[in-house]
Amino acid sequence: MAKLLDGKEIAGSVRLSLKSELATLREKHANFLPGLAIIQVGNREDSNVYIRMKLKAAEEIGMKAVHVRLGPATTETELLSKIDHLNNDPAVHGMILQLPLDSTNPIDADKATNSISASKDVDGLSLENAGKLARGQLDCFIPCTPKGCLELIRRTGIDVAGKEAVVIGRSKIVGSPMADLLKWQHATVTTCHSKTLHLETVVKRADIVVAAIGKAQMVQGSWIKDGAVVIDCGINSVGGKLLGDVDFASASSVASYITPVPGGVGPMTVAMLMQNTFEAAKRSLVATGAWTLRPLPLELREPVPSDIVVARSQRPKNVTSLAAEIGLLAEEIEPYGFYKAKVSPRIIDRLSSNTNGRYVVVTGITPTPLGEGKSTTTIGLAQALGAHLHLNTFACVRQPSQGPTFGIKGGAAGGGYAQVIPMEEFNLHLTGDLHAITAANNLLAAQLDTRIFHESTQSDEALFNRLVPTKDGVSEFSGIQINRLKRLGIEKTDPSALTVEERGRFARLDIDPSTISWNRVMDTNDRFLRQITIGQSPTEKGFSRQTQFDITVSSEIMACLALCSSLADLRERLGKMVVAQDKKGMPVTADDLGVTGALTVLMKDAVKPNLMQTLEGTPVFVHAGPFANIAHGNSSIIADRVALKLVGPDGFVVTEAGFGADIGMEKFFNIKCRLSGLIPNAVVLVATVRALKMHGGGPKVEAGVPIPDAYLKEDLDLVRKGCVNLAKQISNARAFGLPVVVAINSFKSDSPKEHEIVRQLALESGAFDAILCNHWAKGGAGARDLAAAVDRATREPPKFRFLYDSKLPIEEKIRTIAREIYGAKDIEPSEKARKQMERFTELGYGNLPICMAKTHLSLSHDPTLKGAPTGFILPIRELKASVGAGFIFPLVGTISTMPGLPTRPCFYDIDIDPETEEISGLF
Repeated sequence: MAKLLDGKEIAGSVRLSLKSELATLREKHANFLPGLAIIQVGNREDSNVYIRMKLKAAEEIGMKAVHVRLGPATTETELLSKIDHLNNDPAVHGMILQLPLDSTNPIDADKATNSISASKDVDGLSLENAGKLARGQLDCFIPCTPKGCLELIRRTGIDVAGKEAVVIGRSKIVGSPMADLLKWQHATVTTCHSKTLHLETVVKRADIVVAAIGKAQMVQGSWIKDGAVVIDCGINSVGGKLLGDVDFASASSVASYITPVPGGVGPMTVAMLMQNTFEAAKRSLVATGAWTLRPLPLELREPVPSDIVVARSQRPKNVTSLAAEIGLLAEEIEPYGFYKAKVSPRIIDRLSSNTNGRYVVVTGITPTPLGEGKSTTTIGLAQALGAHLHLNTFACVRQPSQGPTFGIKGGAAGGGYAQVIPMEEFNLHLTGDLHAITAANNLLAAQLDTRIFHESTQSDEALFNRLVPTKDGVSEFSGIQINRLKRLGIEKTDPSALTVEERGRFARLDIDPSTISWNRVMDTNDRFLRQITIGQSPTEKGFSRQTQFDITVSSEIMACLALCSSLADLRERLGKMVVAQDKKGMPVTADDLGVTGALTVLMKDAVKPNLMQTLEGTPVFVHAGPFANIAHGNSSIIADRVALKLVGPDGFVVTEAGFGADIGMEKFFNIKCRLSGLIPNAVVLVATVRALKMHGGGPKVEAGVPIPDAYLKEDLDLVRKGCVNLAKQISNARAFGLPVVVAINSFKSDSPKEHEIVRQLALESGAFDAILCNHWAKGGAGARDLAAAVDRATREPPKFRFLYDSKLPIEEKIRTIAREIYGAKDIEPSEKARKQMERFTELGYGNLPICMAKTHLSLSHDPTLKGAPTGFILPIRELKASVGAGFIFPLVGTISTMPGLPTRPCFYDIDIDPETEEISGLF
């Protein structure tokens, strides 16, 4: 007599196992919740019964199953749209289409099934999953009924390998995939169907029989070989009873094991659906081990060609392939063409329980006006770590302004064989973030001037009635207007309930035009917009004022983008931006002007980091690009957070801080890390012989002018004297408790003796190591030793500390930076600056961190003072507050926020081939 294979009992044990595994996983990944979407078209009762079984099983395990009901008049287009929506929902890990589709409109069930993403096709019925199964690639999702049947067979304890198996039926759902599955378990499989001759004889030879023909009691006991395992997938309603395809009574007297109907295969089908969904959810957890990254080989040439020639010599990977290699889900990226994509910040929620990788900031000594290669070193180091040491590595860099790209400096994609590609797309529009910032900034500027104009020409009552119009006899405040009422202390939401005095306070901002601090911006160098007059048209009724344009990257909106943690946080920061004062000296904000929501709408895509790649195919996030003087000069917190989760605990995120260590690095630590809560592990300090010679007393270096001969020949004394700047910047970095690795960025004009002096003096000054690098000419291979040193330097837990407590008085925080970082004896605030310190403290800004705005060409306020000057008094001319971004910036001297074009701008050399659309002349 055959032993009963109790599907209910076995399915119950599967559910218990999944429940236990889920609990274990949630200890490590608190937000892990497998999600299943069951789509039903129509309202067939038999389908409802099956769906209720699936929902109950999911609930028992602790999974989230959602019944997506579509009406009986659903069209194919509507169904495909719903599937597409669920394909892009990261909370949905598995999706099934409950068949049959019960619609009055024609729907192609195969087309609908194949529109489900293969990664979410937990029924295993799509062409991709079916094709993998047919080819023996068992990493696919296997259809639930065949998978359940195999599990039942395994529970018998028999070894499938070498056994003869007969599958009766060849449906796409059961028969055909069952035969494939048994074949890849090394059984000898025969598939039978309605045209099979001598069916009884064929079945009689089988050690394993799987019946899925859909005919009640077709298979008799006389067909069964003694001791065979019989799996009955049939479920046929006959006379109010459910019967299988096998005559249970006669077959059970011959077989060794047999499944009952009902209670056999049915419960296992549901259990395997849960198992597949659970597996899909686990796949969505990015493993913290090695990526499947495919590095791109370099074909090095000597001499090194121009940057654009080098960049164009490498064909980038498709961005969707790159995303898959680093563990991003298809629904988490939005490709912009073939080689760049937006990445959803919500990935941080999915990976919240993952351990962060190691966090390294690249900075530099005080530079020459030509720059010393921080961007190139950042990319070269990332290539070395990722493509040569095979450690998960992300570079996170700023997006460059188009002003310098067409001005004199050129682009910022790195250089030589250490670049972000495609460099044309990197240096030009990218995905439009700068245009979004420009639009948002100028919308706020337009509203600011327009509000002053309307207030000057209308009474309080007229203003109120226009701001809160009556529609169909009803007037109501918008959400942002209710926020203004609360700030005014008016706890009313009905416009008609406000008193005359309250209506006036609400409607009239009473802005003092002389205090306006918000300028219009554009992303082009244009010196003739540094001072302009607006409102000269007769239609503006005499309201004109002097103002100016700034370059886009100097906008506070850019700083808000770089420092925000989410879209919601960005909206809050935008609302807090102070644009002027009223005539009582109180701040006027973007929220007061009612524009915060609109600004956030314009910025909704800009908040997503941009995914690109290096020349060697390692990933790069390009996101945000704030000024490094009036702002903090670092790429976004969001990009760093996403990257740190993706690389895992043994991986690296390499980011760059603008200008020298006294500016960009200090702000990276005291502003960016303070706001983000991220803990850095090490500093890479870039130094060049050229810059050190300048600090040692070499002749003046100017952009656009041939470099003096003193920099092209060996001069050990100049280098030795100039290392005082290197020593000071090493000291500055170590003040934050971190190891410092000096990257000696070599030039052809350097000598080995000069390099050795730099290395020795760096080590004597406290550097963890000092490494000669040649990534510009060799790519990642030229920074391999640097990568190894960084790996060694970051193996110990960081001992990071801030330079100052943010609760200190504003003046004391400024003094601490001036003394500890710049080497000043003291600071000398002007009378204006002192009054601003007092006023900012009164307004509640006193605890904000400090963002010093000074020259990057000297540790002091005087760009002509090179080396490491000491004993000077640092003048503080005035203070400004970027309240939305979250810092106060003291002005040390005059800072230009709108560059001009030189006599011969870069654009003389930039052109495009109209036929191939190939760009030339960028660098």
